[in-house]
Amino acid sequence: MDAFVLIGSFMLLMVLGVPIAFSLGLAALVGALYIDIPLDAVMIQIASGVNKFSLLAIPFFVLAGAIMAEGGMARRLVAFAGVLIGFVRGGLSLVNILASTFFGAISGSSVADTASVGSVLIPEMERKGYPRDFATAVTVSGSVQAILIPPSHNAVLYSLAAGGTVSIAALFMAGVLPGLLMGLTLAVLCLYKAKKHGYPKGEVIPLKQALKICGEAMWGLMTMVIILGGILSGVFTANESASIAVVWAFFVTMFIYRDYKWSDLPKLMHRTVKTVTIVMILIGFAAAFGYIMTLMMIPLRVTSFLTALSDNKYVILALINVLLIVLGTLMDMSPLILILTPILLPVVKMMGVDPVHFGMIMMVNLGIGLITPPVGTVLFVGSAIAKLKIGVVSKALMPFFVALFVVLLMVTYLPWLSLWLPRTLGL
Repeated sequence: MDAFVLIGSFMLLMVLGVPIAFSLGLAALVGALYIDIPLDAVMIQIASGVNKFSLLAIPFFVLAGAIMAEGGMARRLVAFAGVLIGFVRGGLSLVNILASTFFGAISGSSVADTASVGSVLIPEMERKGYPRDFATAVTVSGSVQAILIPPSHNAVLYSLAAGGTVSIAALFMAGVLPGLLMGLTLAVLCLYKAKKHGYPKGEVIPLKQALKICGEAMWGLMTMVIILGGILSGVFTANESASIAVVWAFFVTMFIYRDYKWSDLPKLMHRTVKTVTIVMILIGFAAAFGYIMTLMMIPLRVTSFLTALSDNKYVILALINVLLIVLGTLMDMSPLILILTPILLPVVKMMGVDPVHFGMIMMVNLGIGLITPPVGTVLFVGSAIAKLKIGVVSKALMPFFVALFVVLLMVTYLPWLSLWLPRTLGL
């Protein structure tokens, strides 16, 4: 009954239109009153939930991504991708995916990826003869890579939700191969569709112009080297790499590219603070919600229920995948990570699944949810940029969903994809 009160009040508040973060906080209060826990304990959990040093990485990565997205870096990365693969048939669709790979490795945000790459490439692809719905589908599906490729904000949230027991650096490295696999799978699909529908072939860029494009893009690509190189070499931590990324992004944008106006910086900072504030409120209330769940022994009950269904870890992982896919279509990614990780992680650990591997399974599942109606944030952004209805884009996404589900199965049942690189690097 206590679990019904907690979960039921949370669902009721969401149905009434209360924002997810506040639904979590109010449901935690209702649950605390029901099991007669002092409300002071809930307040303490909210405060301690955001009072974690590792969380400093989130605002810095968000700010770095915002500076790069608005400072001309996305446009230069698109041009650089065009130099590499834009000359083949269907080349612009491949450029779109590769640009998402580059930008995702810098911003760590699928929404920022879609907004930045999509605003450049969706109109360009349409102008070159690609259907607008196909261009939008390529953009939003390609941006899911940013969930996996470091530096992923959601990897930081997963580490936090796991109680800080999972290394952020290990999660960053675990996402490299699955992220690249996702990009490769989508690229193969685009090549097939380009051949089938006769999409245009790009032009070879002259050497002099190509060298100029590459030179400009290198400044942005250096951000990846700074973030990953610094962490792997031990020169600085994930938090320190995020702050250095901000300084580098600011330097490149304002003093190298010089496309961004100084007068626009206060507005950018204001938007970043609003985004970070929302995330921190969510983290604090989710911590209180998780605390009440623990007192009600909900994770233990879920573990007992799932293990009673089967003692085969592959069956359990399949059931969890179905659960995550369904919930990912109904809720945003961040709250689901914070809510479900404390519940599901004990289950998979009992089955012998590595927590880092399970983190990648969650990322792929919930990343697919970001482009799936009715609550697909990235899908909404892509549709808004393309000025298309959600249903039109969703229909164009169908073959891309198939490709993403293939990647999900591979990440789920081939753990070495996630674990080889962090173990090789001793993380």
